[in-house]
Order: sequence, then structure tokens, then C-alpha cells
Amino acid sequence: MKRAMAWCRSARSPFPFDNNAAEREVRMFKFRQKISGGMRTLTGAEHFCHLRSHLATATKCGNNPLDALVQLTSGRPWVPTIN
Repeated sequence: MKRAMAWCRSARSPFPFDNNAAEREVRMFKFRQKISGGMRTLTGAEHFCHLRSHLATATKCGNNPLDALVQLTSGRPWVPTIN
């Protein structure tokens, strides 16, 4: 078992050692909820989640989040390519 755990931690492993990727995506929303006491409207919450999702996807695909926002506000949003 120790050997398997060491393999998972090594750089050769194609899989993350933990399962926190989903938790990291939700962290900002929960933090904002905690600080401000929640979203004021459902529409505002949906807009926040759409924006965070767009930025997270752009970042995971190796794009600069600021560039993705500039493209989004200029009317030509960045769309991920399917390989």
C-alpha cells in the first residue's frame, strides 16, 4: 500500500493524488457566500457561476484569464477547442 501511495505522489503519475479539483472550483463561491451572507438574487448567482466557470476553463486550457475576459466583453468569447 505504501508503494502505491508513493507512486501516486510521484511526478510520473498522470492522476492527481487528491480529489480536490471540484472543491477548489466551489471554494470562491462559498467564500463569497460567507463574506457577503449570500447572493442577493438568483440571476446574480447564475452570472457569478457562469463567469467563474468560463475563467476556470480558460485557465485549465492554458489561457490567460484576463485575455478571456477581454475577449468576452468585446463580443468574441473564447471557446475551448475539442481535441
